[in-house]
Amino acid sequence: MSGITDLLSPDRCLCQVQGGSRKQLFELVADVLGREQEEFHPTELVAGMLAREKLGSTALGGGIAIPHCRLSDCETPMGVLITLSNPADFDAPDNENVDLLFALVVPSEATQEHLNLLADLARLFCQPDFCDELRATRTSEALYITAINGAREVA
Repeated sequence: MSGITDLLSPDRCLCQVQGGSRKQLFELVADVLGREQEEFHPTELVAGMLAREKLGSTALGGGIAIPHCRLSDCETPMGVLITLSNPADFDAPDNENVDLLFALVVPSEATQEHLNLLADLARLFCQPDFCDELRATRTSEALYITAINGAREVA
């Protein structure tokens, strides 16, 4: 999936973050994305992601989650990639806690693009070797490079 290069930036890759609740992790995602956009409302992102989680867990199993939402103040799809040093409970179908998280935010009107991106991300994060490489990184810079290079290899 070459699109991951459009979703990520080095500043949006966080390695070995302390775990926490889903809300705390979504607040971290909102903080990261809010640094890049002036007209960004972090509380809307957190509320949107929590509302989506109420519909059903965004955990795929195997320690992976792809929380996502659409926002009116989002101009272009963006992602935040996080590895957790302490896994978080996401009510995964396999009851395994999450240690690898890709948060996706898309513009409100991007319904089909949202679905396409989710499908691409799910295919990518279902690749065990790719996920193992991400988990093995120890710096945020290495996480970004590994994600971009790994996505190219899987594509």
